[in-house]
Amino acid sequence: MIGVIYWDPRPEIFVLPIVNWPILWYGVFFTLGFALGFPIFVGVLSRFFKLMGSVPSDQIRKTAVQITDRLVVYMIVATVVGARVGHFLFYERPASYFKDPWEIFRIWEGGLASHGAVVAILIAVFIFSMRIRKTAKGLSWVRLLDFVSIPTAMVAAWIRLGNFFNQEILGTKTDVPWAVVFGHPADHSRPAARHPAQIYEMLFYLAVFFLLWRLSYRSKFLMSQGKLIGTFLILVFGFRFVIEFLKLEQSHLVSAQSALTMGQYLSLPVVALGLLFYFWKRPK
Repeated sequence: MIGVIYWDPRPEIFVLPIVNWPILWYGVFFTLGFALGFPIFVGVLSRFFKLMGSVPSDQIRKTAVQITDRLVVYMIVATVVGARVGHFLFYERPASYFKDPWEIFRIWEGGLASHGAVVAILIAVFIFSMRIRKTAKGLSWVRLLDFVSIPTAMVAAWIRLGNFFNQEILGTKTDVPWAVVFGHPADHSRPAARHPAQIYEMLFYLAVFFLLWRLSYRSKFLMSQGKLIGTFLILVFGFRFVIEFLKLEQSHLVSAQSALTMGQYLSLPVVALGLLFYFWKRPK
């Protein structure tokens, strides 16, 4: 068996002296995604305020930054809590809770389920929209979701790169020229030439990010509620359904005889939600 690429990085970049705390690639990529997403969201929100005319021109950027400062806290908490809870509900054996309860909080080691994050983000953005409805005219729940979807696509790409460094969420065995052999897979399986499924997803999510970002410059998409979040959910989780055919089953709750993986079962309702957002005609 010969793989074109042998991939076996250490999960940690370095260890902080004195406190002996490892800095992991996964955590760095996760943080980088949010750091880069911040100015992107500010830019989208600023363009919206300019078109709405609801904020004085000299206050647009300041207002956008203030709102983003508050929203990003909701987003980080929702992403971490929702994705981590989703991972343990859909992908881990219940016994693991009792064996090592603190494992739930070790998010830097990986193990975040995007479907759980979606649910938590929907709830968090709704709560945030209720709290700012009197001070931020026009920023409804759905409109905020539209704007949030843009940097979220990029964050998802960085997280998949973190999965690649963690040697987790492995692809199926293959003999394609770009196959990757993971030296120490997280699931302790034997090294084999596999589809770099994490990279497939990373590249697709980046493409979705650039598409949504460009669409946000068109007033039809920026001012219409549901178009951007609908496009995001349809594309990201539609692709997730397809790419699962090239990935190993991650869940212990799905039998080997199942026609679909846990990721595919969970992606179907999310795609349906995306269609609802995109095509639902709202009263003007």
